[in-house]
Amino acid sequence: MSSVSSASDMEEDCILLPLTEIEVVEEEEESTSSDSAEEIPSSVSKQRRVSLASIRRQRKLGTLASLRPASQPISIPAREQRQTPVVSIPVKNWRIAIQKAREFVKNSPNAWQKFGLEKHATEKATRHRYNALRKSWSEDTVLVKMEDEPFDHGAMRECFRLKKLSNFSRSLDWNRASNYVAKRYIEKVERDVYFEDVKLQMDAKLWGEEFNRHDPPKKVDIMQVVMLEFKDRPGSPLYHLEHFIEGKYIKYNSNSGFVEDESLRCTPQAFSHFTFERSSHNLIVVDIQGVGDLWTDPQIHTKEGTDYGDGNLGTKGMALYFHSHACNRICKALNLTPFDLSNTEIASLERAQFIQTSSKTILRGSEEIVIDPRLKNTGDITLFLRQRSESPRNSPRVSESEDVAMSTSVSPPYSPIDFLDDDPFAASLRRLRSDSENSSVTRGRVRYDSEMSDCFDDTMSPEEEAEHEEFARRQVSRPSCVTLEVNFRRMSLIQGQLTGGSVLGEVHLEMAKYHENGRFAPQQGLNMLHQEEVDWDSAIFHLEKAAVCGVLEAIVALARMFLQLPHDVLEGAHVENTEENTNRGVDYMRMAAVAGDRSAMIYLANGYHTGIGLGTEREIDWVEATRWYSQAVSQSGEDEEGCYDATMEDPAYVLMAKEAELYRQGGHGLERDPERAAELYNEAAELAMAAMKGRLASKYFMIAEECWGEMEE
Repeated sequence: MSSVSSASDMEEDCILLPLTEIEVVEEEEESTSSDSAEEIPSSVSKQRRVSLASIRRQRKLGTLASLRPASQPISIPAREQRQTPVVSIPVKNWRIAIQKAREFVKNSPNAWQKFGLEKHATEKATRHRYNALRKSWSEDTVLVKMEDEPFDHGAMRECFRLKKLSNFSRSLDWNRASNYVAKRYIEKVERDVYFEDVKLQMDAKLWGEEFNRHDPPKKVDIMQVVMLEFKDRPGSPLYHLEHFIEGKYIKYNSNSGFVEDESLRCTPQAFSHFTFERSSHNLIVVDIQGVGDLWTDPQIHTKEGTDYGDGNLGTKGMALYFHSHACNRICKALNLTPFDLSNTEIASLERAQFIQTSSKTILRGSEEIVIDPRLKNTGDITLFLRQRSESPRNSPRVSESEDVAMSTSVSPPYSPIDFLDDDPFAASLRRLRSDSENSSVTRGRVRYDSEMSDCFDDTMSPEEEAEHEEFARRQVSRPSCVTLEVNFRRMSLIQGQLTGGSVLGEVHLEMAKYHENGRFAPQQGLNMLHQEEVDWDSAIFHLEKAAVCGVLEAIVALARMFLQLPHDVLEGAHVENTEENTNRGVDYMRMAAVAGDRSAMIYLANGYHTGIGLGTEREIDWVEATRWYSQAVSQSGEDEEGCYDATMEDPAYVLMAKEAELYRQGGHGLERDPERAAELYNEAAELAMAAMKGRLASKYFMIAEECWGEMEE
């Protein structure tokens, strides 16, 4: 049956058909709807399925032009089947690998099944997670089961077995829950310590990812650690939470220079070296330990020595690491520059070098070399950095011939004296560059794209990838070699700062102090260390390296040592009293005076005044003497390293009186000026009066009157 109705507001008649009486034949589709409650029998699926057609679709097909009996079905053309997308071979391989991994996990026995963690009570815990890139914390709630008693403990923490359900799991099957280790401090500590530990390990993990971007022979990873807070327990205790690692646990190095000889490997030692250079000497990641290349509980030393807990030893920890580090093939592949060591120290590391040389790790030949910090790009480097993280597959490879070419194309070592030609003491400083020139020259750092640079970014979201690129963009590599460090400091020297700002120099200074204290002596015992057991040659070697890097404390110590004066650093070290050493001492003293050291200024002023302690290359010069007297008087603030001489062994009024005496007498290149002498004596008298030196002030006022009288004559 059919019914027809017309409407005046429509251009044509609308025909209404009862849908239950119209059978539309379609071909069966390959995929069925997921919302259907019943499955279609196989016998019916082979036949043509009868379905209902909408009015709109019938109108498109033009079937409403004429009515047809209900018994005659309307034939609708079959829909075009969608072509199955072609799956690439790598995707197929990944799917196969994932399937095998699932089968392995499903069939593998549970390592903790015998401990019966499923019988423990289920607890709710607040999980605190730290994002090292965004420097932010987030928290959520998880379900866990944990043992009541620890199964192991270390020097500071104890460990508990724990199972945690995934927040994405739809079932409460604890047999399939992951195994974790919960750690807490044995002694009670501040709650902030737990947060600092998580921050430390996640920051170290970020440096592990940066290390992997440079395509080392073996990728590394630092375990993700979170913090659990049991708010339902009394006191809301805190625990660190990590995945349980099966395998042999090895400690490769420590935060105090220890290196495991029996299991000495290249990758852990090269990773620590890499973090030092890639962070511009701001930090170094040490205390590498774990199973294989999956590490946990690292330690970070920073240049300030703050943050990251009590294990952060600052530049002292960096010195301890480099004293026991011998660069290996991975350091060379990443083009890390060797740290300067004395001949004695190099000889003591020969065994470590032999063990690492015999390592079976094979380099791929497509290393991603660290950027040369000396190659300054004045243009826009955004595109360059983007290409860095998205390396093409056909990247160039480093060959032996290219290594030779790079090593021969490096410019000669740069000394801070090279651009001090306009300074009056440039000639004296040039003598100090010889040690730096004799050190080994490392080949220039050239960037090569690697084959695997972008393989770890495939699983990142665009936002996370942008954050990692921004992190990499902020890092500026800085060499570990003093020769290149001096070259790197050119900008700061041009801006007028001759000292300070060199972490590498501070590391060398700490190594010199460690030698003095006997830390590196071959035989250390409870007895007092004998002076003959100290390697003074190595100590002076590192002190000179620190001075070349512009460490003011080292410069002053060397100046006083070569001039046979008492010195605080390397107090037991002595050098021969020769003319050459005296001249070197005056050179160092002049460097310290230019850097703002008040005692060095006074030494030079007295030397140019009396001629004592100037060496054979200088003579009495009262013009220079008045200049240094004047600068010493005006030096009431801090030097370039932020230090201030509070002893004031030579008060300003005494120095002003000496300068006034030179102007009163004249000679040795200085023109006689009684008026200037009278002014200086008056100022000296006022300062002496303020210092409660009444007799001395009266003396200065009297001499000033005499100078005024000489001026009238």
